[in-house]
Amino acid sequence: MLHIGNRIKEVLTSKGESVNWLAERIPCERSNVYNLFRRQNIGVDLLFKISLALDHDFFLDLSNDLKTKD
Repeated sequence: MLHIGNRIKEVLTSKGESVNWLAERIPCERSNVYNLFRRQNIGVDLLFKISLALDHDFFLDLSNDLKTKD
């Protein structure tokens, strides 16, 4: 199963953005973003905000992961 926290960190890094940048956009404390990186599961509302902030479809990542499990 896709570890969504790791995937968020990968995308954030690939876009050259910082933890502070993401924290300002979702909005939350910087420490909460670091906690997100360790989570395997994230609520839909929060994942939607992160997807918008990073301009990346994490739902598609999850869907693709599901398709590869079949």
